[in-house]
Amino acid sequence: MALANTSALSSKSLYSDMHALLHQPHHQPAALSLAAAAAPRTHQKPRPISAVHAADPAKAKAAAAAVAAKPAAPADGGKWAVDSWKGKKALHMPEYPDANELESVLRTIESFPPIVFAGEARNLEEKLGEAAMGNAFLLQGGDCAESFKEFSANNIRDTFRVLLQMGVVLMFGGQVPVIKVGRMAGQFAKPRSDPFEEKNGVKLPSYKGDNINGDAFNEKSRIPDPHRMIRAYTQASSTLNLLRAFATGGYAAMQRVTQWNLDFAEHSEQGDRYQELAHRVDEALGFMAAAGLTVDHPIMTSTEFWTSHECLLLPYEQSLTRLDSTSGLYYDCSAHMVWVGERTRQLDGAHVEFLRGIANPLGIKVSNKMDPNELVKLVEILNPHNKPGRITVICRMGAENMRVKLPHLIRAVRRAGQIVTWVCDPMHGNTIKAPCGLKTRAFDAILAEVRAFFDVHEQEGSHPGGVHLEMTGQNVTECIGGSRTVTFDDLSSRYHTHCDPRLNASQALELSFIIAERLRKRRMGTQRLLSLSV
Repeated sequence: MALANTSALSSKSLYSDMHALLHQPHHQPAALSLAAAAAPRTHQKPRPISAVHAADPAKAKAAAAAVAAKPAAPADGGKWAVDSWKGKKALHMPEYPDANELESVLRTIESFPPIVFAGEARNLEEKLGEAAMGNAFLLQGGDCAESFKEFSANNIRDTFRVLLQMGVVLMFGGQVPVIKVGRMAGQFAKPRSDPFEEKNGVKLPSYKGDNINGDAFNEKSRIPDPHRMIRAYTQASSTLNLLRAFATGGYAAMQRVTQWNLDFAEHSEQGDRYQELAHRVDEALGFMAAAGLTVDHPIMTSTEFWTSHECLLLPYEQSLTRLDSTSGLYYDCSAHMVWVGERTRQLDGAHVEFLRGIANPLGIKVSNKMDPNELVKLVEILNPHNKPGRITVICRMGAENMRVKLPHLIRAVRRAGQIVTWVCDPMHGNTIKAPCGLKTRAFDAILAEVRAFFDVHEQEGSHPGGVHLEMTGQNVTECIGGSRTVTFDDLSSRYHTHCDPRLNASQALELSFIIAERLRKRRMGTQRLLSLSV
């Protein structure tokens, strides 16, 4: 079970700045505790994060040599190796000023324990295979880009809690299992449309995510720093550690369904709707208990939860790639699922080359620019054995383009006999600039794209497999609209994102109710067809 399998690997002293670590005395796996006592806590200014190699240098060198000894694949795409991507063109990658420092950091990360485990990723792949067949629904959500500054137990808990609420709403409406996957515990790096940004006549390299450089607008902050990868590793590990505790330690028990409302959403229209549904679930649980059916089964007291992020920073991903002794396959152990972005999905590119050799379930971000034949070729490269659950196609193209372009993609994939899970990302195709200069997204535009996604699948006789959302459990004002209307004037009051605007909890919950209604109508339509065929 995802997030129920805790690690028994020993942790190492990772870095000297321990202020960013979460200390969880209960449900804390040994591999993810990250050496809580590695340095004494003082009131002195924390020292910079630095690479610290394994206690046994010989073992560390042997591990690095084993990776380096693997031959790179030829340019025409031959035998795969963990570093064969280096023979391809890699877009949106930082240029580190000190190659030796970068290599030192990567050797350090190679010596660290995996963040996730191969068996968990295989379990997720099986679930996604069910979604491809219309027997489950993927709910994938979380931050646009995680940050070091906003790293806290409360933020992790609140986002997890909203995902739990949305999962209940979708499961109740669709009567199908909901696969909960967070854009969490590793979603740091972001490709940028412009490599530079300019303010008041000063031009600097763009901010590319906290695991690469800083968001402060000064020259020093924007220089790529490889040591940030170590801090990203520790934050991802600590985040997953806490998520494991929430998922299996009783917090996610179905009996707590009425207690998951966030304070600021409690008296909203969506909060009231959720409470009404939660009471119905609670009554059903009471009926089950009265009838003698057990409610303390693990499926009722815990939940399965997986993590995902964009596979962008390839040196980091390679350093966390491990050979699974059970299957003999390589897994990127930085997350259960990784995806290739719209800007890095070139058929002959480095990112596709890396992804074709790892066994994790993979996502492909697709815009209206995707040619149907190119999608078929890309799926063939990444999933030559046509394994269900291996490929999730995440469509991000705006409502109008969704209605025009998506049918051609569905038909091309169907003609090729390929099995994919179709998912809607209604966020990235709907970014606009507000009069105040801030980026935002309109809730109505997001909703229109979701409706278009369902309409197309109904028209094509295919399965809408899930949604992929940028959202947060915080009470932010970043996307306009929703039942608790956020206006352009409200944006600056609680605009906290480091990159793109996110749905707040109320907006995310409102969207889940609308999706649940579409799932319910789809289910009822299917049941009517079955009854007529009998």
